[in-house]
Amino acid sequence: MKIHIDTAKCAGHAQCAANGPDVYELDDVGYALPFDGEVPPHLEQQARLGADACPERAITIED
Repeated sequence: MKIHIDTAKCAGHAQCAANGPDVYELDDVGYALPFDGEVPPHLEQQARLGADACPERAITIED
C-alpha cells in the first residue's frame, strides 16, 4: 500500500495524524508531510482511517 498526499490540497486540519498517528507526520504548522515508501501491513488500518478523515480529500491510497 502506498499513500499519496496532495500537499496543495492539504489545509492543515491534522485529522490524518489524529486518526493515523503512526503513519502521518505533520510539519510545524500542522500540514501533512509527503509520505515516501510503502505502508507496513500493520499500519494499513491507520493509513485508511487517516485518509478517510481528511476533509480536503488530499490523501489517496494505492493498494
